[in-house]
Amino acid sequence: MTLSLSITVHLKYFASVREALGKSSETLSTRAATVAQLRAELMATGAPYASALANPALRAAVNHSMVDDNATICADDEVAFFPPVTGG
Repeated sequence: MTLSLSITVHLKYFASVREALGKSSETLSTRAATVAQLRAELMATGAPYASALANPALRAAVNHSMVDDNATICADDEVAFFPPVTGG
């Protein structure tokens, strides 16, 4: 049996995600090891996270680098969530 230890991560929210959550950042303790697990953990808390993070096109960055959902997160990482951006 493997025990998963809690880590502290710093979350940043941008654009419509920030608007839906009513905040631009927070720090929390999590047992998540990947971006996907962190996102699922946040969504499981219910509204407003469930709707703000439900968009499958939502992008993520860890420590200012774009990542996919399988990216590993470590203690004190900054994880940012934001909708896809288009230019024109």
